Amino acid sequence: MAFDNTVTIVGNVTRDPELRYTPAGAAVANFGVAWNRKGQNDEDVVSFFDITCWRNLAENVSESITKGSRVIVYGRLDQRSWENQDGERRSKVEIVADDVAPSLKWATADLTRNEFKGGDTGGGNTTMSDSSSSPDTTQTYPTDEEPF
Repeated sequence: MAFDNTVTIVGNVTRDPELRYTPAGAAVANFGVAWNRKGQNDEDVVSFFDITCWRNLAENVSESITKGSRVIVYGRLDQRSWENQDGERRSKVEIVADDVAPSLKWATADLTRNEFKGGDTGGGNTTMSDSSSSPDTTQTYPTDEEPF
């Protein structure tokens, strides 16, 4: 029996995404999201979440999202453990994003579609309203499954 640990949060970006690359060349971006809710006695309770994005999503997020943006994050919970320099065990729970989108409740967005160039490396930009080019029927599109 498979269990699904997906989560969706809506909140404000607390720091600009930091884009880095692994030694193998995979893009990874990290940023934070704060989610406010009302607690008992009508006080504000704030929860902070660390978000990790990989590959094309990481590159697109780093170009599109900035501190203060309201976003919708869909992904899965993941727990990481490590030892610090003093040999102490540390762990944290983060959200590994499958998708990140701007919230359009109080904002508008101009969308730019990225061309698919094969693999999972991203590509150049073309506007979504560009109807002058004919569709390429030989182009293949990635699946939603992770490549590993």
